[in-house]
Amino acid sequence: MLRPQKKYSVYDLQQLKGKRCLTHIHVKTPDEAAAAEAAGIDLMSCPYDTPEAQSRLPLLVDAAPTAFISGSTPHGMATQEEAIRIGFSALEKGASSVYCSASPFLIEAMAREGIPVVGHLGMVPRHAAWTNFRVIGKTVAEAKKLYGKMKELESAGAYAAELELVPHNLATWLCGKTSLLLMSLGSGSGCDTQFLFSDDILGDYDERIPRHAKAYRDFVGEYRRLQQERIAAFREYSEDVREGRFPERCHLSEMDADRLEQVISELDATGADA
Repeated sequence: MLRPQKKYSVYDLQQLKGKRCLTHIHVKTPDEAAAAEAAGIDLMSCPYDTPEAQSRLPLLVDAAPTAFISGSTPHGMATQEEAIRIGFSALEKGASSVYCSASPFLIEAMAREGIPVVGHLGMVPRHAAWTNFRVIGKTVAEAKKLYGKMKELESAGAYAAELELVPHNLATWLCGKTSLLLMSLGSGSGCDTQFLFSDDILGDYDERIPRHAKAYRDFVGEYRRLQQERIAAFREYSEDVREGRFPERCHLSEMDADRLEQVISELDATGADA
């Protein structure tokens, strides 16, 4: 069965570099993917790092059939062969590309086999033991190191890189010095895409929202309100049952009285037990 044509290919995205900033959301559920596609979001990413996430990917693809979706690979891939296997698995399940925060060694292996790969630059959460959770690239030494890592990803064959928590003016300069599509997560508006997580946009958690993000809704508050509505509805139902208000006649079906009488008479005549 042929899938619907995607809104973008990697080639299309590369042609847009420097022309406009694309919108980019990390989604977790089919509902979020469908909403992002309906809202006209350009790019999506999603988890592909656990068995549950891997089985969910086809559901996201079905929910947003024309979307360009990147699946994030598991942390700790040990070999190039494993990286290639996981990359092709994601593509077979409908992903358009894969995201990988591992070294250029693994990215190069996937890219060599024709798998479109997004790397990661700046603050890498999985590597925060080395850096802490902070902006990366404020010093001359860090900025130069960041430039070098960007060139390594470029040489490895990645077509894009997430650029997380990098000073916005440095990010803008870097974007003009690479063929990679740079995807800004907290790195300003001078990159090729503007990237946020659905959790941040929807206000879908209790913790303080990160400085680089913006909540457009209060889903946590809405979930609390809905839970109170559930409790109230269940309580009203329980009271109606106890007081005899449910079910009412409009909720019931009824057998013709004469036929019911006939059933009772015939069963009584046979001595059927009650």
